[in-house]
Amino acid sequence: MTKRSDAGDSSCAYRHMGAAPVRGLWKLKRLTDREKEVLLLLGKGVGNRQLGIAERTVKAHIARIVEKLGQQTRLQVAILAVLAHEKLCADPCCDSRHAALPPGFMMPAAA
Repeated sequence: MTKRSDAGDSSCAYRHMGAAPVRGLWKLKRLTDREKEVLLLLGKGVGNRQLGIAERTVKAHIARIVEKLGQQTRLQVAILAVLAHEKLCADPCCDSRHAALPPGFMMPAAA
């Protein structure tokens, strides 16, 4: 245990770090269709080589996605992809479209 947890500090880890996974969801509209496709695949855990395009191109897409969504890492945008699957996925028959966000989930207001 850390001193922080021993001292009874129960503050939220996201708040403590100044970042929350849903912070960038409202920025999804900034992405191109191809970037949204890559983002969906990231949320599925697909590796760079599994995307079927040059690794250099994948890295460029991911770098732009990270920047446009105001995140810092590939993992953060992958989490966003899972949380925002319903907003990103165009397939009306997708079983995952309604599973990611809990009922009544409110998107954060634009900053």
